Amino acid sequence: MSVPAERFERAVRKAQADGRIPAISVAVHRADRDLWTCVVGSSGNPDHPLDPGSRFRIGSVTKTFTAALVMQARDDGLLDLDDPVSAHLDVPAHGDATVRRLLSHTSGLQREPDGDVWDTMLAPDAAGLLAELDRAERVLPNARRFHYSNLGLAILGQMVARLRSGTWAEVLQHRVLDPLGLASTTVEPPPESVVGYLVDAYSDAVRPEPRLDLGGVAPAAQLWSTAADMARWGAFLADPGAVDPDGAVLRSRTLDEMRWPVTTTSDTLWSIGYGLGLELEPVGERIVHVGHDGAMPGFLAGVYGRRGGDGNPGALGCAVLGSSGTAGEITALPHELLRLVVELDPADIRPWSPGAPAPERYRSVLGRWWSEGVEFVFSWHGGALQARADQAAADLPPAVFRPLPDRPDVLRTESGREVGELLRLSRDEHGVVVRMHWATYRMTREMQTCDGVWVSDGGTP
Repeated sequence: MSVPAERFERAVRKAQADGRIPAISVAVHRADRDLWTCVVGSSGNPDHPLDPGSRFRIGSVTKTFTAALVMQARDDGLLDLDDPVSAHLDVPAHGDATVRRLLSHTSGLQREPDGDVWDTMLAPDAAGLLAELDRAERVLPNARRFHYSNLGLAILGQMVARLRSGTWAEVLQHRVLDPLGLASTTVEPPPESVVGYLVDAYSDAVRPEPRLDLGGVAPAAQLWSTAADMARWGAFLADPGAVDPDGAVLRSRTLDEMRWPVTTTSDTLWSIGYGLGLELEPVGERIVHVGHDGAMPGFLAGVYGRRGGDGNPGALGCAVLGSSGTAGEITALPHELLRLVVELDPADIRPWSPGAPAPERYRSVLGRWWSEGVEFVFSWHGGALQARADQAAADLPPAVFRPLPDRPDVLRTESGREVGELLRLSRDEHGVVVRMHWATYRMTREMQTCDGVWVSDGGTP
């Protein structure tokens, strides 16, 4: 076993022992290495001993799948994120809650469906969930703040099912699980499922937890899976272009949208953000772990992909699934393992090799320009015009431009600083670019005041 693998396994074994977790299953997916897996403990299932194929309940990680289905529907023109839910579902109340607010847990809807589900262990079916919405409260004003709601994601799951003329489970299978090859992810517990336990706080006793079929609330927390499937899913959430290069499930830019923070989960500790169905955990300068935690009686799960940072091999995802409902070590371990991967076994450094020169049309753009007293460097890399402030941090991605199809001297900023804004080129009689306007701000070769006077001309203080 290699040194990194020994360190990974030790971290898993320590978490299992410290957390007193009956069974733990872990997987790390990355673009440049074979899948790494580790299991420790006992499944509690006499017919299926614990192995990498054992299935665990993943709880609210299910929400990330429902969010993907919603975004697919948006991309296919079936809905708009700012549509009220009543535009797609006949509901007796809360029809003004928008898709975007439900995805980001900012609609103000109460956490659970009406009734004491966690006492009775009985959940409403899909029809009952929607019919009884008038019994649910809006506990906060719309858009006031983050308030986690299983009810909100359940509504979205039923909305997608209605739009696709099927059940949520059928749509999920056809549109996400099959295209990504997640064959071990199921709505119902398979024979390989482990037993979920409540571990006694004051002794080493454990007791099996009951299995709750969530019925109409399934889109919020129903799924079962393996660590291997979930590590691949975490890698997809972080780097969809590597895991799903054809965009069969979602386009990369759609995942970019889902990962953009909509809110923080706390107003005093800005350590976790929430996008469109995704948890966002910053772990360093321009490094974020994107995914979700999950909890159901007897189970906890943490599924995350890592974005950014030196040594990241791409498509880097980690899943930790455990058969205890109380061990915080389960949800902390994915973040530790993702850090260890890039620390102990970083991506190989690819040698630089020469590429094609900039097209003649844009060569006079290359070099240094000034705007509002800030110096920018324009360059041509990867087949695109780029720009970055001269004093910008080295790991800050540059702005990247693409020309409009019918106007080659007008370029759209497609990523980075001033994303979405236009860059307009102005040329002299020889075709040389002598001035530019980026987001309407003038850019010149020399440092100028706002009224167009060179600073080097001097003036009176």
